[in-house]
Amino acid sequence: MTGYGKAECLLADKKLTIEIKSLNSKQLDTNARLPSLYREKELEVRQLIASELKRGKVECTFYYELSGETAPGTINEPVVKDYYQQLYKISGELGLQSSLELFSTVMRMPDTIRTEKPELEETEWEAVKEALNQAVDNVNIFRSQEGKSLDVDLRQRIDAITRKLEKAGSYEKERIDLVRERIGKHLEEFSNKDTVDENRFEQELIYYIEKLDISEEKVRLANHCNYFLETLEDQNPAGKKLGFISQEMGREINTLGSKANHKELQKLVVEMKDELERIKEQVLNVL
Repeated sequence: MTGYGKAECLLADKKLTIEIKSLNSKQLDTNARLPSLYREKELEVRQLIASELKRGKVECTFYYELSGETAPGTINEPVVKDYYQQLYKISGELGLQSSLELFSTVMRMPDTIRTEKPELEETEWEAVKEALNQAVDNVNIFRSQEGKSLDVDLRQRIDAITRKLEKAGSYEKERIDLVRERIGKHLEEFSNKDTVDENRFEQELIYYIEKLDISEEKVRLANHCNYFLETLEDQNPAGKKLGFISQEMGREINTLGSKANHKELQKLVVEMKDELERIKEQVLNVL
Protein backbone atom coordinates (compact mmCIF):
# COMPACT_ATOMS: atom_id res chain seq x y z
CA MET A 1 0.00 0.00 0.00
CA THR A 2 3.03 2.26 -0.05
CA GLY A 3 2.54 4.97 -2.66
CA TYR A 4 3.16 8.58 -3.62
CA GLY A 5 1.35 10.85 -6.04
CA LYS A 6 1.63 14.52 -6.94
CA ALA A 7 -0.28 16.87 -9.24
CA GLU A 8 -0.26 20.61 -9.91
CA CYS A 9 -3.08 22.93 -10.90
CA LEU A 10 -2.64 26.47 -12.29
CA LEU A 11 -5.49 28.72 -11.16
CA ALA A 12 -6.27 32.38 -11.79
CA ASP A 13 -4.47 33.73 -8.72
CA LYS A 14 -2.29 30.83 -7.54
CA LYS A 15 -0.57 27.55 -8.30
CA LEU A 16 -2.00 24.67 -6.29
CA THR A 17 0.03 21.53 -5.57
CA ILE A 18 -1.58 18.32 -4.29
CA GLU A 19 0.54 15.61 -2.65
CA ILE A 20 -0.74 12.21 -1.51
CA LYS A 21 1.34 9.76 0.52
CA SER A 22 0.23 6.25 1.44
CA LEU A 23 1.70 3.84 4.01
CA ASN A 24 0.73 0.38 5.29
CA SER A 25 -2.39 0.08 7.43
CA LYS A 26 -5.03 -2.60 8.10
CA GLN A 27 -7.81 -0.10 7.34
CA LEU A 28 -8.16 3.16 5.43
CA ASP A 29 -6.99 6.08 7.58
CA THR A 30 -7.15 9.39 5.72
CA ASN A 31 -5.68 12.67 6.95
CA ALA A 32 -6.54 15.69 4.77
CA ARG A 33 -4.62 18.94 5.29
CA LEU A 34 -6.50 21.59 3.34
CA PRO A 35 -6.32 25.42 3.21
CA SER A 36 -9.38 27.20 4.62
CA LEU A 37 -10.70 27.93 1.11
CA TYR A 38 -11.11 24.20 0.36
CA ARG A 39 -12.07 22.98 3.83
CA GLU A 40 -15.75 22.84 2.92
CA LYS A 41 -14.84 20.14 0.37
CA GLU A 42 -12.98 17.91 2.85
CA LEU A 43 -15.70 15.24 2.91
CA GLU A 44 -15.69 15.05 -0.88
CA VAL A 45 -11.90 14.76 -0.88
CA ARG A 46 -12.04 11.89 1.63
CA GLN A 47 -14.74 10.09 -0.36
CA LEU A 48 -12.78 10.35 -3.59
CA ILE A 49 -9.63 8.98 -1.92
CA ALA A 50 -11.58 6.16 -0.22
CA SER A 51 -13.18 5.07 -3.51
CA GLU A 52 -9.79 4.67 -5.20
CA LEU A 53 -7.17 3.78 -2.57
CA LYS A 54 -9.25 1.35 -0.40
CA ARG A 55 -6.60 0.73 2.32
CA GLY A 56 -3.58 2.43 3.85
CA LYS A 57 -2.63 5.36 6.03
CA VAL A 58 -3.15 8.19 3.54
CA GLU A 59 -2.03 11.78 3.96
CA CYS A 60 -3.39 14.31 1.45
CA THR A 61 -1.92 17.83 1.48
CA PHE A 62 -2.92 20.92 -0.49
CA TYR A 63 -0.52 23.85 -0.62
CA TYR A 64 -0.37 26.82 -2.96
CA GLU A 65 1.72 29.79 -4.09
CA LEU A 66 -0.07 33.09 -4.68
CA SER A 67 0.61 35.04 -7.87
CA GLY A 68 2.29 38.46 -7.65
CA GLU A 69 -0.94 40.38 -8.36
CA THR A 70 -2.76 38.99 -5.34
CA ALA A 71 -2.85 41.29 -2.33
CA PRO A 72 -2.71 39.66 1.10
CA GLY A 73 -5.32 42.10 2.46
CA THR A 74 -6.54 45.73 2.52
CA ILE A 75 -5.98 48.46 5.08
CA ASN A 76 -9.00 49.09 7.28
CA GLU A 77 -8.95 52.91 7.03
CA PRO A 78 -11.61 53.80 9.65
CA VAL A 79 -9.92 51.62 12.26
CA VAL A 80 -6.42 52.97 11.46
CA LYS A 81 -7.63 56.61 11.67
CA ASP A 82 -9.46 56.00 14.92
CA TYR A 83 -6.37 54.36 16.48
CA TYR A 84 -4.13 57.20 15.28
CA GLN A 85 -6.41 59.97 16.59
CA GLN A 86 -6.67 58.33 20.00
CA LEU A 87 -2.91 57.77 20.29
CA TYR A 88 -2.18 61.30 18.99
CA LYS A 89 -4.47 62.80 21.63
CA ILE A 90 -2.90 60.73 24.40
CA SER A 91 0.59 61.71 23.24
CA GLY A 92 -0.33 65.42 23.42
CA GLU A 93 -1.81 65.08 26.89
CA LEU A 94 1.36 63.35 28.11
CA GLY A 95 3.63 65.87 26.43
CA LEU A 96 5.10 63.30 24.09
CA GLN A 97 6.28 64.17 20.61
CA SER A 98 4.42 62.33 17.88
CA SER A 99 6.44 60.82 15.08
CA LEU A 100 6.31 58.24 12.33
CA GLU A 101 6.79 55.61 15.01
CA LEU A 102 3.23 56.40 16.12
CA PHE A 103 1.88 55.29 12.74
CA SER A 104 4.03 52.15 12.89
CA THR A 105 2.51 51.39 16.30
CA VAL A 106 -0.99 51.90 14.92
CA MET A 107 -0.42 49.40 12.11
CA ARG A 108 0.44 46.72 14.64
CA MET A 109 -2.91 47.13 16.40
CA PRO A 110 -5.72 44.55 15.89
CA ASP A 111 -7.98 44.74 12.83
CA THR A 112 -5.88 47.29 10.94
CA ILE A 113 -5.57 44.86 8.02
CA ARG A 114 -8.84 43.57 6.65
CA THR A 115 -8.85 40.16 5.01
CA GLU A 116 -11.98 38.96 3.31
CA LYS A 117 -12.56 35.23 3.12
CA PRO A 118 -12.83 34.36 -0.57
CA GLU A 119 -15.57 32.07 -1.81
CA LEU A 120 -14.69 28.91 -3.69
CA GLU A 121 -16.01 29.08 -7.22
CA GLU A 122 -17.32 25.91 -8.82
CA THR A 123 -15.09 26.28 -11.87
CA GLU A 124 -12.02 26.46 -9.63
CA TRP A 125 -13.10 23.41 -7.63
CA GLU A 126 -13.60 21.39 -10.85
CA ALA A 127 -10.01 22.18 -11.82
CA VAL A 128 -8.79 21.25 -8.32
CA LYS A 129 -10.77 18.00 -8.38
CA GLU A 130 -9.20 17.07 -11.71
CA ALA A 131 -5.76 17.58 -10.18
CA LEU A 132 -6.79 15.52 -7.14
CA ASN A 133 -7.85 12.65 -9.40
CA GLN A 134 -4.50 12.87 -11.18
CA ALA A 135 -2.64 12.68 -7.86
CA VAL A 136 -4.68 9.61 -6.83
CA ASP A 137 -3.98 7.98 -10.21
CA ASN A 138 -0.26 8.59 -9.68
CA VAL A 139 -0.48 6.90 -6.27
CA ASN A 140 -2.09 3.87 -7.90
CA ILE A 141 0.61 3.78 -10.59
CA PHE A 142 3.25 3.83 -7.86
CA ARG A 143 1.40 1.07 -5.97
CA SER A 144 1.10 -1.02 -9.15
CA GLN A 145 4.85 -0.86 -9.72
CA GLU A 146 5.49 -1.87 -6.11
CA GLY A 147 2.90 -4.64 -6.44
CA LYS A 148 4.71 -6.29 -9.36
CA SER A 149 7.90 -6.68 -7.34
CA LEU A 150 5.86 -7.91 -4.35
CA ASP A 151 4.13 -10.50 -6.50
CA VAL A 152 7.47 -11.93 -7.65
CA ASP A 153 8.83 -12.03 -4.10
CA LEU A 154 5.72 -13.71 -2.63
CA ARG A 155 5.66 -16.38 -5.34
CA GLN A 156 9.32 -17.16 -4.75
CA ARG A 157 8.77 -17.61 -1.02
CA ILE A 158 5.69 -19.80 -1.49
CA ASP A 159 7.73 -21.90 -3.93
CA ALA A 160 10.50 -22.19 -1.33
CA ILE A 161 8.01 -23.46 1.30
CA THR A 162 6.56 -25.96 -1.21
CA ARG A 163 10.01 -27.34 -2.06
CA LYS A 164 10.89 -27.74 1.61
CA LEU A 165 7.55 -29.47 2.20
CA GLU A 166 8.28 -31.93 -0.59
CA LYS A 167 11.72 -32.57 0.89
CA ALA A 168 10.12 -33.33 4.26
CA GLY A 169 8.53 -36.45 2.74
CA SER A 170 11.96 -37.99 2.18
CA TYR A 171 12.42 -38.36 5.95
CA GLU A 172 9.22 -40.34 6.60
CA LYS A 173 10.78 -43.84 6.51
CA GLU A 174 13.80 -42.69 8.50
CA ARG A 175 11.53 -41.19 11.17
CA ILE A 176 9.64 -44.50 11.59
CA ASP A 177 12.86 -46.46 11.85
CA LEU A 178 14.19 -44.05 14.47
CA VAL A 179 11.00 -44.30 16.51
CA ARG A 180 11.11 -48.13 16.36
CA GLU A 181 14.77 -48.15 17.39
CA ARG A 182 14.24 -45.70 20.24
CA ILE A 183 11.30 -47.59 21.73
CA GLY A 184 13.18 -50.89 21.36
CA LYS A 185 16.17 -49.54 23.26
CA HIS A 186 13.96 -48.30 26.09
CA LEU A 187 12.33 -51.71 26.37
CA GLU A 188 15.73 -53.42 26.54
CA GLU A 189 16.77 -51.08 29.35
CA PHE A 190 13.75 -51.72 31.55
CA SER A 191 12.72 -55.29 30.71
CA ASN A 192 13.92 -58.61 29.33
CA LYS A 193 13.65 -58.58 25.55
CA ASP A 194 12.58 -62.25 25.52
CA THR A 195 9.49 -61.42 27.57
CA VAL A 196 8.26 -58.67 25.18
CA ASP A 197 5.10 -59.54 23.26
CA GLU A 198 6.03 -58.73 19.67
CA ASN A 199 2.42 -58.32 18.57
CA ARG A 200 1.68 -55.89 21.39
CA PHE A 201 4.93 -54.08 20.65
CA GLU A 202 3.91 -53.60 17.01
CA GLN A 203 0.47 -52.35 18.05
CA GLU A 204 1.92 -49.79 20.42
CA LEU A 205 4.47 -48.76 17.81
CA ILE A 206 1.76 -48.19 15.20
CA TYR A 207 -0.27 -46.14 17.68
CA TYR A 208 2.76 -43.99 18.50
CA ILE A 209 3.69 -43.53 14.85
CA GLU A 210 0.11 -42.49 13.99
CA LYS A 211 0.31 -39.74 16.61
CA LEU A 212 3.47 -38.45 14.91
CA ASP A 213 2.07 -38.77 11.40
CA ILE A 214 2.31 -35.51 9.44
CA SER A 215 0.47 -36.55 6.27
CA GLU A 216 -2.60 -34.40 6.97
CA GLU A 217 -0.50 -31.36 7.87
CA LYS A 218 1.50 -31.73 4.66
CA VAL A 219 -1.67 -31.94 2.56
CA ARG A 220 -3.28 -28.94 4.25
CA LEU A 221 -0.12 -26.84 3.99
CA ALA A 222 0.21 -27.70 0.28
CA ASN A 223 -3.43 -26.69 -0.25
CA HIS A 224 -2.89 -23.41 1.59
CA CYS A 225 0.14 -22.66 -0.62
CA ASN A 226 -1.90 -23.33 -3.78
CA TYR A 227 -4.77 -21.18 -2.50
CA PHE A 228 -2.30 -18.37 -1.73
CA LEU A 229 -1.06 -18.45 -5.33
CA GLU A 230 -4.63 -18.51 -6.66
CA THR A 231 -5.51 -15.49 -4.54
CA LEU A 232 -2.55 -13.58 -5.97
CA GLU A 233 -4.27 -13.86 -9.35
CA ASP A 234 -7.40 -12.14 -8.03
CA GLN A 235 -7.86 -8.68 -9.52
CA ASN A 236 -9.79 -7.45 -6.47
CA PRO A 237 -8.07 -6.29 -3.25
CA ALA A 238 -6.87 -9.48 -1.53
CA GLY A 239 -4.42 -8.33 1.13
CA LYS A 240 -6.62 -9.34 4.06
CA LYS A 241 -7.37 -12.74 2.53
CA LEU A 242 -3.67 -13.38 1.98
CA GLY A 243 -3.09 -12.48 5.62
CA PHE A 244 -5.67 -15.06 6.75
CA ILE A 245 -4.16 -17.74 4.49
CA SER A 246 -0.67 -17.07 5.86
CA GLN A 247 -2.04 -17.50 9.41
CA GLU A 248 -3.42 -20.93 8.46
CA MET A 249 -0.08 -21.82 6.90
CA GLY A 250 1.60 -20.90 10.17
CA ARG A 251 -0.65 -23.27 12.14
CA GLU A 252 0.23 -26.20 9.89
CA ILE A 253 3.96 -25.43 10.01
CA ASN A 254 3.86 -25.21 13.81
CA THR A 255 2.11 -28.60 13.99
CA LEU A 256 4.76 -30.06 11.69
CA GLY A 257 7.40 -28.77 14.10
CA SER A 258 5.69 -30.26 17.14
CA LYS A 259 5.46 -33.66 15.42
CA ALA A 260 8.84 -33.55 13.67
CA ASN A 261 10.80 -35.77 16.07
CA HIS A 262 13.65 -35.59 13.56
CA LYS A 263 16.48 -33.07 13.46
CA GLU A 264 16.55 -32.64 9.67
CA LEU A 265 12.79 -32.22 9.50
CA GLN A 266 12.98 -29.71 12.34
CA LYS A 267 15.50 -27.70 10.31
CA LEU A 268 13.08 -27.63 7.38
CA VAL A 269 10.32 -26.42 9.69
CA VAL A 270 12.53 -23.56 10.94
CA GLU A 271 13.35 -22.58 7.35
CA MET A 272 9.65 -22.66 6.40
CA LYS A 273 8.85 -20.45 9.39
CA ASP A 274 11.49 -17.97 8.25
CA GLU A 275 9.98 -17.81 4.76
CA LEU A 276 6.48 -17.44 6.22
CA GLU A 277 7.51 -14.53 8.46
CA ARG A 278 8.84 -12.71 5.40
CA ILE A 279 5.59 -13.44 3.58
CA LYS A 280 3.57 -11.97 6.45
CA GLU A 281 5.70 -8.82 6.37
CA GLN A 282 5.16 -8.42 2.64
CA VAL A 283 1.41 -9.16 2.81
CA LEU A 284 0.99 -6.08 5.03
CA ASN A 285 1.88 -4.04 1.94
CA VAL A 286 -0.70 -5.76 -0.29
CA LEU A 287 -3.95 -3.94 -1.00
